[in-house]
Amino acid sequence: QVQLVESGGGLVQAGGSLRLSCAASGSISRINAMGWYRQAPGKQRELVATITRDGSTNYAGSVKGRFAISRDNAKNTVYLQMNSLQVEDTAVYYCKMVVKHIFKPTTDDYWGQGTQVTVSS
Repeated sequence: QVQLVESGGGLVQAGGSLRLSCAASGSISRINAMGWYRQAPGKQRELVATITRDGSTNYAGSVKGRFAISRDNAKNTVYLQMNSLQVEDTAVYYCKMVVKHIFKPTTDDYWGQGTQVTVSS
C-alpha cells in the first residue's frame, strides 16, 4: 500500500505565491510520473502539471509561466510552486503518482487527499 500526503495549501491574495508538497510512503520500488491536478467547485478535475522521472515537464496552458513542478526522487516527493496566483486558480489541488511496487510487476496510480487553495481578489 502507498500513501500520499499533501501540504501547503491555504488562502492567499491575488498575485501571491504558494508552494504545495506531496510525499509518498509505503511499498515503493520507484515512482514514474508525478503530477498535480485541480478541481474547482462545479467543474471537472483538470490537469495542472506533470513531471516524468527524468524531469520532463508538461503544463496546462492556463498556468504555464506561473507554476513550476519539480520532484525529489530520493524523498518520493513532488512540489508545485505557484506564483502570480489568480482568483481563477482557486480549487482543491490533488497530487497523483504512478507507482511501481516492490513485490508487484505492474504500476498503480495513487492520489493525494487534496489540499484547498483559495485566492482572494
